[in-house]
Amino acid sequence: MLRRPRLVVAAGIVVLMAAIAAFPGLFAGWFGHGDPRVCDLAVSNLGPSAGHPFGFDKQGCDVYANVVYGARASITVGVLVTLGCLVLALVLGTLAGYYGGFADAVISRLSEVFLGVPLLLGALVLLGVLRDRSVWTVSLVLIIFGWPTLTRVTRSTVLAVRDLEYVDAARALGARDLDLMRKHVVPNAIGPVLVLATTTVGGVIAAEASLTYLGIGLTSPAISWGLQLSAARNDFAAAPHLLLFPSAFLSVAVLGFMLLGDAVRDVLDRRT
Repeated sequence: MLRRPRLVVAAGIVVLMAAIAAFPGLFAGWFGHGDPRVCDLAVSNLGPSAGHPFGFDKQGCDVYANVVYGARASITVGVLVTLGCLVLALVLGTLAGYYGGFADAVISRLSEVFLGVPLLLGALVLLGVLRDRSVWTVSLVLIIFGWPTLTRVTRSTVLAVRDLEYVDAARALGARDLDLMRKHVVPNAIGPVLVLATTTVGGVIAAEASLTYLGIGLTSPAISWGLQLSAARNDFAAAPHLLLFPSAFLSVAVLGFMLLGDAVRDVLDRRT
C-alpha cells in the first residue's frame, strides 16, 4: 500500500484535514490572532495582508481562522453520516444478503423507496421543517436518505460470499448464523463497502456545504465551510477571497477522500 504514491498523497491530505478538524487551535494560530470570533469592522472585506493571508470577511473576522475552524463541522458531518450509514448497511445488508427471502424483500423494497428520493432533495425538504439544524440534526437527516446505497452494495457482496466453501464448512461444523456472519461473511464482504464508504465521506461534505449554502443546513453560531460560502455570495464581486479560500479547502478535503477511496479500491482489488 505504501508503495502507491496516490494512496500516500490521498492519505496525507485526509490525515491533515482530520488533524485540522480535531485540533483547529493548533493551526489557526499560525497567522493572525487565531480566533474566528474576534472581529473588527474597520477591516471589513479587506483582502489578504501581512499576518492575515486569507484577509477578512464582512464582519472583519479573520478568514484564515474561520476556514480552519470550519473544517471541524464540515468533516464531522461527513464522518458521522458515513459511520451511521455504514452501521445500517452492515446490519441490514448482511441480513438481506445472508437470509434472503422475506428479509431480503422487505429491506430491498425499503431501500428502493429511499433511493427514489434524491439525497439533497430529501434533506432539503426535511431540514426545511426543522428549527434546530445542528451538526447532529443535519447528520441524522443525511443518514436517513443516505443509507440505501451502502446497504445494496453490502447485500450484493454478502450474496457472493455466503455460499462459498469455507462458509459451508463452518456451517457444517455447527457454527451459528450470528457467528458465521460475524467471523466469516462480513469480514470477507466488507472490502467494497469500505471503499464506497471512504468516497462517501467526501460526497457528504459536499452535500452539507450545498445545503448550508442554500440556507437549509447548519446555522450560526456554527462555523463551517458551507456557512462561509453562503455569507460570501453577496460580496464575491468586491471581495473574491471570501469565496476562494473556503471553497479551496472544501475542494481539497473532498478530493482527498475521493482519491483515498480510489486508492484503497485498487489495493483491495486483487485483479489489478
